[in-house]
Amino acid sequence: MASQKKSKSLLGAAFSLSFFTLLSRILGLLREMTKAKFLGTSSYADAFVIAFMIPNLFRRLFAENAISVAFIPTFRGYLEDSTDEGVKKTREFAKATLTLVSFLTAVVVTLGIIFTPLIIKIFYKENDLALISETAILTRIMFPYLFVISIAAFFQGILNGVKIFSPSGFTPVLFNSIVIAATYVLSPYTENPARAMSIGVIIGGCVQAIFQLPFVIKAKWWCGFTTLKNAFTNPGTRKVLMLIGPTIIGMACYQLNDVVSTALAGRAGKGIVSSLQYSLRLQELILGIFAVSIGTVILPDLSGLAKRKEWEEFNTMLAQAIKIIALISIPITFFSLITDKEIISLVYKNRRFDDESVRLTMNVFPWHIAGLFFIAANRIIAPAFYAQGDTKSPTFAGIIGFAFNILLALILVKPLSGAGIAIALSAASLINTLVLFVFLKRNKNLNIRTLAFGTIFYSSKLILFSVVAGIPTYFVRKLLVARFADYGRLVGMGVPLAISAAVFALVGVALLVLTRDEIVKIILKKLRRR
Repeated sequence: MASQKKSKSLLGAAFSLSFFTLLSRILGLLREMTKAKFLGTSSYADAFVIAFMIPNLFRRLFAENAISVAFIPTFRGYLEDSTDEGVKKTREFAKATLTLVSFLTAVVVTLGIIFTPLIIKIFYKENDLALISETAILTRIMFPYLFVISIAAFFQGILNGVKIFSPSGFTPVLFNSIVIAATYVLSPYTENPARAMSIGVIIGGCVQAIFQLPFVIKAKWWCGFTTLKNAFTNPGTRKVLMLIGPTIIGMACYQLNDVVSTALAGRAGKGIVSSLQYSLRLQELILGIFAVSIGTVILPDLSGLAKRKEWEEFNTMLAQAIKIIALISIPITFFSLITDKEIISLVYKNRRFDDESVRLTMNVFPWHIAGLFFIAANRIIAPAFYAQGDTKSPTFAGIIGFAFNILLALILVKPLSGAGIAIALSAASLINTLVLFVFLKRNKNLNIRTLAFGTIFYSSKLILFSVVAGIPTYFVRKLLVARFADYGRLVGMGVPLAISAAVFALVGVALLVLTRDEIVKIILKKLRRR
């Protein structure tokens, strides 16, 4: 009964967070469309991308990393002690962390603003003084975003630690909305639209932090600041710093991975870089909605179970989360392989994204989507290590995956062009998943054999069901595409895609219900209670 309650709670929280993530991703797409409308592919667009990338890089390396990997597990560990002394220590830890985050990010922002001109020169080969100057202005406008988004990440860590997920899930919706609105409202009053978007970024970051503060206060976890001495000497913050160190190496490898892959794609031919990015954007849309949401939801619970050494419950929750990811990602993979042309054309095709662009993107998309389950599974398995205070294992697994990805990309890029790079990424994700499972075996309290075989069996069942559902979908889709070929992009691609999705879903759900699938039973019970 306890296991079922935790599973239902996991599903409910994940669905709530997934809804806000979906809304955020849609608005993120609208934000990109707004940027395309105002900036296109001009030098101002390049300047904005570079300027926004710099504080974003630090955000990924430090703010998000520290909160998800180190702060939440440590905070959950403190919460396990509900005595007066335990609560006092928890509040001291929260104060120390907020002070440390504020101080360090303020230092980085100050140094970043001072040395912006030197940083910007790295990204330009030609000595275009006007463009370098404009990029420096945009960077200085947006560098404080690192400070406010780090505070927002701290508030998110507090709320997630006490199992409140919706406010943090909604803040990206606010951010994207504000950037879009600022671009439209401020563009007539700024020298160029890139500056309007940059102002929107810093306003959006501030709102993300301010919006969460009332929820932190309501949860009675607003703790204020402490001295720098207390911040650096607090046992909790010292533990956080020790935990985050190895993961920064892993994240740096991930960023280097992206840089090297992009460089290889650039040498592979015209349009390869952009086609890979368009393909990855579709994959990341699915990952952001489901895998990241579920990984965020289970981390606090896994941390609590690990602290109490309730390994059977830990194992059950991890297995449940992986099965939920499999139930989502495997059918989506097969459906995407069948309808890839319709998906790509419906989302991207316009005046500048022509038939050749569709063809280039179709060349890489099947290989990216083939690795969807493994990439998603990695987002679920990694928190199992973080919950145990182990950041080295997923970091080492990531380094192995990085090395394998680069090696395979170097081998395959010449004969297969962009498809070779996409194959390398998916294969590296598979290797990363296998290595993580091997590393989980180090914990003798976890039944990894049962977890692995359960994952393989459930995934195999879903593959079989997806193939069965895919057969009628393939033929229905073929007939519908021919029938609506003359109705324009939205109708010509949208209607066949929607009806094909309905056919695929009906057959797939019917098979799951007939076989009394355990995940479906939990979902149905939850829906009946509502």
